[in-house]
Amino acid sequence: MSDLKTVPKAIGGSSSYLDDRIGAGSFLKRNLRKVFPDHWSFLLGEIALYSFVILLLSGTFLTLFFKPSMMHVVYDGSYEPLKGVMMSEAYASALEISFEVRGGLLMRQIHHWAALLFVAGMMVHMLRVFFTGAYRKPRELNWLIGVLLLTLALAEGLTGYSLPDDLLSGAGLRITEGVAISLPLVGTYITFFLFGGEYPGEDVISRFYSLHILLIPGILLALISAHMVLMWVQKHTQMPGKGRDNHNVVGAPFYPAFMLKAGAYFLFTFAMVAGLATFAQINPIWAFGPYTPADISAGSQPDFYMGFLEGSLRLMPPWEINIFGANEFGTLPLSVIIPALVPMGIVMTGLALYPFLERWVTGDNREHHIADRPRNNAHRTSIGMAAITFYGVLWLLGANDELSANFHISLNWTTYIGRVAVIVGPVIAYIVTYRICLGLQRSDAAVIGHGVESGVIKRLPHGEFIEIHTPPAEDIEAHMRGKEAIQQVDVDADGEGIPPKGMRGPLGKLRGRMSKAYGGEKIPLDDGHGHGDEHAEITAGEDRSLTH
Repeated sequence: MSDLKTVPKAIGGSSSYLDDRIGAGSFLKRNLRKVFPDHWSFLLGEIALYSFVILLLSGTFLTLFFKPSMMHVVYDGSYEPLKGVMMSEAYASALEISFEVRGGLLMRQIHHWAALLFVAGMMVHMLRVFFTGAYRKPRELNWLIGVLLLTLALAEGLTGYSLPDDLLSGAGLRITEGVAISLPLVGTYITFFLFGGEYPGEDVISRFYSLHILLIPGILLALISAHMVLMWVQKHTQMPGKGRDNHNVVGAPFYPAFMLKAGAYFLFTFAMVAGLATFAQINPIWAFGPYTPADISAGSQPDFYMGFLEGSLRLMPPWEINIFGANEFGTLPLSVIIPALVPMGIVMTGLALYPFLERWVTGDNREHHIADRPRNNAHRTSIGMAAITFYGVLWLLGANDELSANFHISLNWTTYIGRVAVIVGPVIAYIVTYRICLGLQRSDAAVIGHGVESGVIKRLPHGEFIEIHTPPAEDIEAHMRGKEAIQQVDVDADGEGIPPKGMRGPLGKLRGRMSKAYGGEKIPLDDGHGHGDEHAEITAGEDRSLTH
């Protein structure tokens, strides 16, 4: 009987050859056994990664047939309703891909659905990282890379959305031109650089094509690689639980467990994208017709990730400032500049600065490898929900015409309500979320202090009925006890009520007040039963009997 441990010569010889020359053996041995924590939320980032892979593969196919030219041609393809219509060569080639290239329409739709899933996956992944505090030291650099990746993904989506040169994408391109030219000092130069002259010019498709297939994907690929390398080198965050602390990682090794899981998840993601592309039509460019500056389309909406900018444009009052009179040199169209820059600036700048602002407020310079449960940092979770509400209101009002038409509401009223909701909504979301987080903390404290309801009713000697509580399961209790108090700045370092030097000025006093409000233990976990002596004795006795 042959030895099962004998390595085949083809594998052993090749492995020895590589190991002798590049030392791959020790490298693979070390990294293939790297442990990955096992929690469903960690797979959210992989959705974005796998979608990006699908984008690269499907985009490569499309580049073989697409012609990024604005030269006018007369359509003579297989789509009868547009035969004889003058259009750009870019639009004609997009129609050819859709109707004449074998598998072309499927690839177009796979590419579009993967783009939507790529941005959505990044957004959900960043929310998971934010709400669990996984951006804290030593992962601030990776967080900044993630913010930059999301920003570039929006730009990549905008350039790709404009390439077919149909009426819908042309409407978005017209808005882009209006935003660019409204920027003070540099607006005209940016517009002429993109369009090659007066709108619509002759060069915008070819220049967007270069950005879309070359420059932005190259930067994305480099940043994703850096993101993955940093993630690999740094210790993984993990959810609190039994046997987990800041000095270990509990989970399964990269090979074979995580590798098999990742491979299956990629196939599942690809199957979902292919299924959507097959059965759910998206971006039917033949229904819109070619773009001409004189035509408009009713009910046109951008892809979801640009919806919040569309909403901010629709909600903004028609304000402008005339500095040197009403001319092209002295007019600042605030109705365009503010919607274009402020919402994006608030969201992206807030995301980029938050890890450093939180560390400044709390004074917490420790390394964190255990993720927070969102309920245990009520202020952070409330801030996140307020930002989501701000984004959501703008996104929803990007379709105010559709809302008005379908629900028979005055278009003006939808706009007025949106202007109020975009300010009041985040405040209400913050307050409601904060109260919910405190309520969930009290629920955890009740489980730790009183145990879990067993459904067993006990009558006491004096006639009172109580329900017997049992201790929570060991893993559930460990999950709850992973909570730790949020650190606060020490404003009384010498113990005599005199704040340290850096905390004496107005900024230091503000920091101290913010730290006191943000940090500390809001609802401490209580180990006591809280039933009174008689109840505690009976409950404890019943608990022991129920556990045997």
